[in-house]
Amino acid sequence: MKRLLPLLLAALAQAPAQAQAPKWPDITQQHKPWTRWWWQGSAVNRQDLSRLLTEYQQAGLGGVEITTIYGVKGAEKEFINFLSPQWLDMLTHTFTEAGRLGLGVDMAQASGWPFGGPWVKPEDACKYLAYRTYAVKGGEVLTEPVGYTQKPMMRAVGLPMDVKTMQQPVARNPDLQLHAFDQVRFEVPLPLQTLMAYSDQGQTLDLTGKVGPDGKLSWTAPAGAGWTLYAIFQGWHGKQVERAGPGGEGDVIDHFSRGATDNYLRYFDEAFKGRDIKPLRAFFNDSYEVDDAQGEGNWTPQLFQEFQRRRGYDLRQHLPALLGKAADDENQRVLSDYRETISELLLENYTRTWHAWAQKHDALIRNQAHGSPANILDLYAATDIPETEGEDLLRLKFASSAAHVTGKPLTSAETATWENDHFLSSLGDVKKAVDRMLLGGVNHVFYHGTNYSPQRAAWPGWLFYAAVHFNPNNSFWPDFGQLNRYAARCQSFLQAGQPAHDVLLYLPIYDSYAQRAKLPATAEPDRAKLLLQHYDGITHGFKGLPVGETGETLLKRGYGFDFISDLQLLGVKNAGRGLQTSAGTSYQTVLVPAARLMPLPTLQQLLKLAKGGATVVFQGQLPQDVPGLGALDTRRAAFKKLIGQLKLSAGPGGGQQAAVGKGRVLVGADVDGLLTAAGVQRETLVDQGLEFVRRRHAKGHYYFVTNWGDKPLMGWVPLRTAAKSVAQYNPMTEKLGLAATRPGAAGQPEVYLQLAPGEACILETNEAAISGPAYAYQRPAGAPQPLQGSWSVQFLTGGPELPAKVDTRELASWTTFGEAARKFSGTARYTTTFAAPGGAADGWLLDLGRVGESARVQLNGQDLGTLIGPSYQVFIPREQLKASNTLTVQVSNGMANRIIDMDKRGVEWKRFYNVNVAAKLKENRDEKGLFTAAKWEPRPSGLLGPVTLTPTSTRVEKVQ
Repeated sequence: MKRLLPLLLAALAQAPAQAQAPKWPDITQQHKPWTRWWWQGSAVNRQDLSRLLTEYQQAGLGGVEITTIYGVKGAEKEFINFLSPQWLDMLTHTFTEAGRLGLGVDMAQASGWPFGGPWVKPEDACKYLAYRTYAVKGGEVLTEPVGYTQKPMMRAVGLPMDVKTMQQPVARNPDLQLHAFDQVRFEVPLPLQTLMAYSDQGQTLDLTGKVGPDGKLSWTAPAGAGWTLYAIFQGWHGKQVERAGPGGEGDVIDHFSRGATDNYLRYFDEAFKGRDIKPLRAFFNDSYEVDDAQGEGNWTPQLFQEFQRRRGYDLRQHLPALLGKAADDENQRVLSDYRETISELLLENYTRTWHAWAQKHDALIRNQAHGSPANILDLYAATDIPETEGEDLLRLKFASSAAHVTGKPLTSAETATWENDHFLSSLGDVKKAVDRMLLGGVNHVFYHGTNYSPQRAAWPGWLFYAAVHFNPNNSFWPDFGQLNRYAARCQSFLQAGQPAHDVLLYLPIYDSYAQRAKLPATAEPDRAKLLLQHYDGITHGFKGLPVGETGETLLKRGYGFDFISDLQLLGVKNAGRGLQTSAGTSYQTVLVPAARLMPLPTLQQLLKLAKGGATVVFQGQLPQDVPGLGALDTRRAAFKKLIGQLKLSAGPGGGQQAAVGKGRVLVGADVDGLLTAAGVQRETLVDQGLEFVRRRHAKGHYYFVTNWGDKPLMGWVPLRTAAKSVAQYNPMTEKLGLAATRPGAAGQPEVYLQLAPGEACILETNEAAISGPAYAYQRPAGAPQPLQGSWSVQFLTGGPELPAKVDTRELASWTTFGEAARKFSGTARYTTTFAAPGGAADGWLLDLGRVGESARVQLNGQDLGTLIGPSYQVFIPREQLKASNTLTVQVSNGMANRIIDMDKRGVEWKRFYNVNVAAKLKENRDEKGLFTAAKWEPRPSGLLGPVTLTPTSTRVEKVQ
């Protein structure tokens, strides 16, 4: 809690002053974007660590997350084993230098992912359930031994190896970097966990104790019935740590075992002895990803005991149902109970155990819970900084919802992992990715990622297999700081205040728990491989359930909402007619999206909230039944009694309603109508193609608003909040001022907005009138005027060599300037002179037209701004123009053109173990399956134009 408390206090303190003119918050380390810092092979040295950290700080990054991964070929003598004394020396040096530079440091708690390593013993490694059935007639004995020999298998990203010659465990084998094992299973007999006999007359017998060491069963089947025997075995899953660096290769842990987690973390305790790790802010887990291997890690040795304790009955009595071979209803109920048990074990024995351990080291945890076979809302809630990835808003909202509901000040995100294939993403593309994160409730961006690369490494340096390379070797690096300043300004508001959403969207996890994966019709599969359900947004785990469509409707219609789990819902209390979570976050209603199954305590809580004055909304239908098998009759009777007490009558929008105490229950198909009836107002700005996220501060709201449509917005936009003044901030240009407003519906304001495609703004509403300068809107006062004349093009930095200077009157891609320019990645300076345009405009809008890919603009030696796209416009005040003016535009392209040339000439730059280098698109793969740009044509680069000046008015009265 020592580390979390400052975050909470900072979030409350960072709101800009409300009684004074608008101003930007002071930017802190936490506001700035951070980056994942790949240490390949941990082949790092003090000099380069210091140099690189300085460059990161100068580019506007706020911190780094150290993740050690696979090494670089040729650098083997420099490899440092993960957590070795030498490695910890490098970590200590990083702490010192980061502290000097004002940078934060997090650390991945594995070399690669998931948690695992050479110190993980077989008893602590991930496991799977294997089973075999036997048929025995009454009066007969089983003649074959009860046994299961695991089939050998070996998957390696690198050089394959004959599993029969390998040592056990995998970490004992030499040349692990060369092989890069992904999964290995040895041919070994598996230990029997239980042997249960089921008769065709409903009898069940436990025969486990009657199986001898040789597998012989000493049992004669009772006469009069046929018997089916189910033998459950414990398999060794064999999943290895992915992308592991030296000293980090080995088995992945059993995430369901408290002992396995404790033993794993104890290794870190031993490594840290005598070391000061207090500068470390947080430990990090990069995804679950156990089950992206063959088969599922779906077993833990204590499962039968834990199941009995938690679900109230013996799973061994229902093994056919677990494996999908009983009646459908029993199959679904037992499977649901199994999945709920797995979810709880992952929450308690891994996530909470890890969190408690980190607290002892005065550190936080950042956790990517997605992909886990558990209710990830609860996993995220047990995390100090929930982290997500991807750009689907519903996926992002799982992490941010848990943060909002449980009062976590930060939601982080792995950002811009695969925007495009390698070397094709511009800073403008990354800005769009950042905006998606912010719209999804993320307020702590982590780029994915930045490679440590020594100064001696030839260009392009050391690279990771993911496709956006945020490192100083990238030719967009000189303009990278502009993106970072933009993100920091946005996050300075979005880390302040509290979330301001109205709707709690219930996550119908039990409907998902009860769904078994569809089995192939052609063959009987190993049903034990289909036990888990993995959750990663709506598309993984909830596909086909109404909640996905409901979430999309809420986004499209402009309703602010957060997902909530059953466990979190139990902590919600009444606050007048509204609701308040256990962390104090306020909402107006709960929406249940056509859930069929619902636990009795959840239904009781919903009706309790309604009785206390809340409106609870059920989309489509009331829940129909309880999940699970234990004490089913008792729970079902209580459930049906509660449902029966609801006296439904005709309600709004063709639906139904029932009074419950001081509140009510609404049921119907029309979500819009139901929420309107519940008093929830949507933000109609979405009808104009805008997207938003909203937070609450002491005297109003913050809105982050984006226009990612293909047309500019110029007009009045309604806000669904009471306000007497609205301040507007442009996080890209730092322009600010009081926005033009006018009265709208229900005493709520309309604000005048101008947003180009891809542009965003921050609105700060205030219930009181405040004074300050007006926001300077820009309206065309005439037609665009082409900027004609000669351009001088001077190549400044980059390679492989600097092309010769060019003078031209026609702007075109610099790749047309000759062979040296075709292969050039770097920066060129464009210079022209022009006379001041005539007329009485307040200024002129300079539009560069097309740019490949980012530009720094100067007029008469004064900076006008850095433009990263997608639009390339900057305003020139009238007073900055002279009779004769010099316009300078420094344009930087991406890395692609230089890489194209290298690949066409066969120059080797891919020198990495493990993944070397993956392509996102299959058309960009060579005969070895590796990335290649040899088939590409040079990307358009430089100032492409046309460049125009448009006379512009900035007078406020023009918008009235």
